[in-house]
Amino acid sequence: MSSIDLGAEADLPVEQIDSDYNARATVTVEEFERTMGRYRDGSLAARSIATAVDVVYDEESGQTIDIFGGGDEPRPVFVYIHGGYWRALSKTESAFMAPMLAGRGIATVAVDYRLAPEVDLAEIVREVRAAIAFLHREGRRYGLDPSRIYVGGSSAGGHLTGAVISGGWHEAFGVPEDVVKGALPVSGLFHLGPIAKSFVSEWLTLTDSDVAALSPALNIPKAGCPIVAAYAAGEPAGFGRQSQGYHALWQSAGFDSTLMEIPDRHHFDVVLDLERADTQLAGALLQMIR
Repeated sequence: MSSIDLGAEADLPVEQIDSDYNARATVTVEEFERTMGRYRDGSLAARSIATAVDVVYDEESGQTIDIFGGGDEPRPVFVYIHGGYWRALSKTESAFMAPMLAGRGIATVAVDYRLAPEVDLAEIVREVRAAIAFLHREGRRYGLDPSRIYVGGSSAGGHLTGAVISGGWHEAFGVPEDVVKGALPVSGLFHLGPIAKSFVSEWLTLTDSDVAALSPALNIPKAGCPIVAAYAAGEPAGFGRQSQGYHALWQSAGFDSTLMEIPDRHHFDVVLDLERADTQLAGALLQMIR
């Protein structure tokens, strides 16, 4: 099976799909809890540089963002979209990179969105796109530069990062097609075909039309920003294949893409490398923004 043909993964046996996308099975309970604690502790430390918290970005859903490190002069902004298989976590655990970025003149925005099964994936995607539109429209009020928006996220947040750099949604939200200037999807899910047949269906139903409309791999834009598709060496196999396939699709469309496997990291701790500027992942993000 070609790494580019991500749709063919849906034809794999269900048992293999479940294994290939079960990140929790790759770490112990103790390691998982320790890593979640690092998310929370690092994000709590970022509160000292908060510019604004609980800012409503979407009146329809009432969802909010937290903004860190905005400047007197508008700064480039990294928008972080959390993971959790679309059913867990929040912006409260999603600002651990803000102090490192603020020290280099870059603001951070952590995004909340409603979770499954309260809402479906189409609504989750609409909400994160609304967050990007809000920052483009209102960012200067918070010391952010609307012309320098960069987006990243981990796991389900990697999928949602792909959703905001996909084509076909910008006009409806009143933003230019190049509203996002660069993206860092980490351990992302770009073709939802196999996910629709996996254990994720216990809390998130994906129809064939959902797969077609909401898979970034099936909605490559006409004009794409530079991306870094990163994943951990300790990922379950499916996540690595997804990043490899999306990278290949992005390059095939003529866009700038870097594929990055991070050694000595697993699915949950890889994104914590954004806390420190001297890591491979943070270096890629800083270079993109510069």
